[in-house]
Amino acid sequence: MSRLPTDFPSASLNRRGFLAATGALTLASTLSACGGGDGSGGAARSAKAVSQADIDKAMKTPTELTFWTWVPNIDKEVALFQKKYPAIKVKVVNAGQGVAHYTKLRTALKAGSGAPDAVQIEYQAIPTFTITNSLLDLSPYGAAALKETFVDWTWGQVSGPNGEIWAIPQDTGPMGMLYRKDIFDKHGIEVPRTWDEFAAAARKLHKADPGVYLTNLASSEAAAWHGLLWQAGAKPYETSGRSDITISVDDAVSRKLGDYWGSLAKEGVIGTEPDFADSWYAALNKGKYATWITAAWGPAFLSGSARSTAGRWRAAPLPQWDAAKPSSGNWGGSTTAVVKGGKNPIAAALFAQFLNSDPASAKMFATEQFFFPATKALLTNADFVSDAPSFYGGQKVNQVFADVSSTVNSTFQWPPFLDQVATDWTETVGKSLADRTDTLRALGAWQTRLTTYAKKQGFTVRTA
Repeated sequence: MSRLPTDFPSASLNRRGFLAATGALTLASTLSACGGGDGSGGAARSAKAVSQADIDKAMKTPTELTFWTWVPNIDKEVALFQKKYPAIKVKVVNAGQGVAHYTKLRTALKAGSGAPDAVQIEYQAIPTFTITNSLLDLSPYGAAALKETFVDWTWGQVSGPNGEIWAIPQDTGPMGMLYRKDIFDKHGIEVPRTWDEFAAAARKLHKADPGVYLTNLASSEAAAWHGLLWQAGAKPYETSGRSDITISVDDAVSRKLGDYWGSLAKEGVIGTEPDFADSWYAALNKGKYATWITAAWGPAFLSGSARSTAGRWRAAPLPQWDAAKPSSGNWGGSTTAVVKGGKNPIAAALFAQFLNSDPASAKMFATEQFFFPATKALLTNADFVSDAPSFYGGQKVNQVFADVSSTVNSTFQWPPFLDQVATDWTETVGKSLADRTDTLRALGAWQTRLTTYAKKQGFTVRTA
């Protein structure tokens, strides 16, 4: 297996393109209605499996599939599928990124024409489309046999409560921490193992050098907040059927998180500026922030965005709430799903499975698009985990995040209206961080707004 490069490979792949490729765009800018989770809003599982004879026949019948994806250069992976199944031709279409992609998909579904056979969908977006019964359950097409191929928690993100399989995982974003070793060494700071140690380090560092902060928790980044909720064991959204949802963004776990970060923001010992903006890039390059709480796609991104700091960064797991029970959340990643009602369900289902589970194709995603793998085989591959980029001082960064991936909880769910969730978070919790005001009160406001919105959409809402 080829090693990943030591530096971000392409200056032409800008921030938005890179994050779209990794499924790591901010929630607010990415989705106009999305979720991911157990897909409990979808239809009951189809009981009848498609026969192998029907599969063999379909894969030998001349067919053209349309595949919507934002992933750059994915034609290389698609070519592997077409080589194995020469009767099947796949037309790759970039229908846009983020809002544009999902809006076009919903428009085509509503019109009853123009939808693709297969489509790229982020984990968060799956409930948006299962609740409208728009995705094909892949279990009758043999997808269940792939369960052990993928990291357990990713399978939890694409599976339904009745055995449905709504999509096939492609890449992931388990969360960890990138830190400036030189700044830590200068101020005698040990890599924090717990969030208590992290808070103490934040106070120590900013007192010693008022121009430097231990980290920045972006007031615009609902995605990172959800990843931290995930790590803390929160269950902010739990759906049952098509119309019942429990919303718990102001429960004990959420308030623990809110009190922690709200207090650090109020004290002024962490930054809260919007991320992925010019000032944020400049801050990373100038050493204003000593850590970046990010995901497994972060190392490749940072190495291209903060080149002047090469060799000074290292990677570590997130600090823990309970050091005896390591846990992490996920931020980013996507899947391949099949649209229900298409003319070629067997070929499309086999395409989704092959694209993400075939060893050569999965490897290509890691080495060509620099995705962080969803397959167990790649996460234990000696070449992949032993990669030691010079930007990180020769540290085996992939190994750090591979280990983190095994600690991501598999039960976290997303709501079917994540656009509203992200907007309301930014205007309540995010604003409280930016203004250094009462984050606990902001959590209550967020809960109220979401509850009101869900009820107006016809949901029966419960609170924990």
